[in-house]
Amino acid sequence: MNNIKRNSLKRIFTLLFIVLSISVFNSCKQKAQPVAQAKSKFYYTCSMHPQIHEDHPGNCPICGMKLIKVELTGSGNSATEKITLTASQIQLAGITVDTVREENTGNEKLLTGTVATDESKAEEISARAAGRIQRLFVRSVGQKITMGQAVYSIYSEDLLSAEKEYLLARQQQKVLNNPDVDYDALISTAEHKLLLWGLNAAQIKNLSSLSKTSATVTIYSKVNGTVSDIAIHEGDYVTEGMAILKTQGLNSLWVEAQLYASESGNYKENDIVNVSFPDLNWQVIKGKVGFINPELSDDSKVVLIRVAVPNTLGLIRPGMLAYIAIGNGKQNNVAIPASSILATGKGNKVWIKNRDGSFSERKINTGAGNPGYVQVVSGISQGEVVVTGGAYLLESELVFKNGG
Repeated sequence: MNNIKRNSLKRIFTLLFIVLSISVFNSCKQKAQPVAQAKSKFYYTCSMHPQIHEDHPGNCPICGMKLIKVELTGSGNSATEKITLTASQIQLAGITVDTVREENTGNEKLLTGTVATDESKAEEISARAAGRIQRLFVRSVGQKITMGQAVYSIYSEDLLSAEKEYLLARQQQKVLNNPDVDYDALISTAEHKLLLWGLNAAQIKNLSSLSKTSATVTIYSKVNGTVSDIAIHEGDYVTEGMAILKTQGLNSLWVEAQLYASESGNYKENDIVNVSFPDLNWQVIKGKVGFINPELSDDSKVVLIRVAVPNTLGLIRPGMLAYIAIGNGKQNNVAIPASSILATGKGNKVWIKNRDGSFSERKINTGAGNPGYVQVVSGISQGEVVVTGGAYLLESELVFKNGG
């Protein structure tokens, strides 16, 4: 019996020792994890869902987008920590920046507007001669076309006759050489007719060198723009002057809004205003008042105001929502875009772009402002570069790194 009791006690002590050993091992492992995490120099996150943090590349579990790699630098002090991103990561994260400068921080009125195409930049390509469309090279709305690009090929009896007339004039000059006939004038007239009917100088030169007509003629674009409408299909018969397609120039756009009649006297053409776009992280672009309708709308008795904005990068699209900020009083101060400010329980802060291309956090004190710009009292200087869009991804990285 005593031996049995001793063996039972030994088994119990052995089991206790194993349990304690496993517990100690797990606790050590758990303590080691934050240290390993602190040494990590990067992680993978989603530009649309910055709360996602992975230690390996892949796709976002929420939206399926490809995760971007975020490099971590710094000593652990949030006041001096820097975050470095590649150019592609900055683009994927939608990070935009602006320079701190003097802006009007006085009271402003916001007008809600809509982006529209600049009708003064609209062009139309029409048929110069009647005939049947053999092939259409531009097939979709939204496609960009450039000057000299092939648009369509056509079989036209009129064009064929004009080509023969041109070749005949040149042949007569070589063979007959009648001094009483002005062959140069005949050739020039026939060449001018071909130019009016859509051929270019290179096609006419090629026609002269080959001395042979072609059943179909390719017509090339004489305008640059984005296709907004296609009026015909392959195989259609077109008459002279019939529309083939229409284009819009999107390098400059209009933002149209409405004013009450009592407010229209406060604004005039050529005034410079700030236009912000919610779909572009509230990016602010300078625009110029180009038109104020002198007539009232019959239904609502409001006045149409139109602001021209540049679109050199092609980010602004017709149909986008926009806000026009028109100031009622000038009050210039060193200011930053309101969209760049992150409000916290300990005050306001922004993210700035350093000269080496990295990003770091900065606490600031702000003054009066308007929906577009807010005065900076301290914390940032004129000429520095501040993040206006995508700052929440940088903020998410800082929270993840410091654990809260």
